[in-house]
Amino acid sequence: MSIFVDEHTRVVVQGLTGGQGRFHGLRNRDYGTSVVAGVTPGKGGQDVEGIPVFDTVVEAVAGAGANASFVAVPPRRAEDAILEAAAAGLGIVVCITEFIPAQDEARIYNLLRRDHPDTRLIGPNCPGIISPGKCNIGITAGEIARSGGPVGIVSRSGTLTYQALHELSQHGVGQTTCVGIGGDPVPGTGFIDCLAAFEADPQTGAVMMIGEIGGSEEERAAEYIAEQMTKPVVAYVAGVTAPSGRRVGHAGAIISGSAGTAAAKIDALRAAGAQVGVNPTQAGELMVAVVAGLG
Repeated sequence: MSIFVDEHTRVVVQGLTGGQGRFHGLRNRDYGTSVVAGVTPGKGGQDVEGIPVFDTVVEAVAGAGANASFVAVPPRRAEDAILEAAAAGLGIVVCITEFIPAQDEARIYNLLRRDHPDTRLIGPNCPGIISPGKCNIGITAGEIARSGGPVGIVSRSGTLTYQALHELSQHGVGQTTCVGIGGDPVPGTGFIDCLAAFEADPQTGAVMMIGEIGGSEEERAAEYIAEQMTKPVVAYVAGVTAPSGRRVGHAGAIISGSAGTAAAKIDALRAAGAQVGVNPTQAGELMVAVVAGLG
């Protein structure tokens, strides 16, 4: 199985007529994802290489049966696009847009929880989600993923998402689903959401979790692992050498004193029973060994 998306997911690309939406939307379609529609206000009735374009998400749902959205629009349009998709009843919204102000992200998060609790937002500022061989929404290169499981991946870092997929695939280890949750301060979907879904998925036998400095989500995830997870977890936390008090890379990657440091996160994960690699390659090797020992 997989989590959140599968072969039945029907995707509308919000921003399909733009450069990024077109490029990645068509790549997703070529991978085998059911990309059934695009949305660009004022361009309804057009098409992009056979994919019909609608003016609104509601029309895309009615006309093409879309049940998930890929948001590839500029930051100033992203909030409206996400909320439009949620209002249309879509269960999954994947937003790759970066540079959305943190205040806007917080508002989006709370509006979704209050008004659209059945809509799951993945992102923003993330590589998206891929269930290998079934569905790919976002910017992940499908050729680095391997279908069949048994590993689920959740990652804050886009680049390390790709490395984790590649490392495992090179060793012949498949993935059920890989979720890039993004590194912004207010992600729509967090570590615990994904850990719980992987724990419930019968075909996921082990989970790889990739964190980084900043915030306390990894520590919260460690508590969940200790209390709720029965499946083995292998982790890697980026930013061991990052200086205190300086923002590094992602908008959420800022530490103050000992809070949010890679060392604190590593200690918490190890105390929870997770194996933690000192670098991405070692984390991949640890996971290969875990998979070899699964019954």
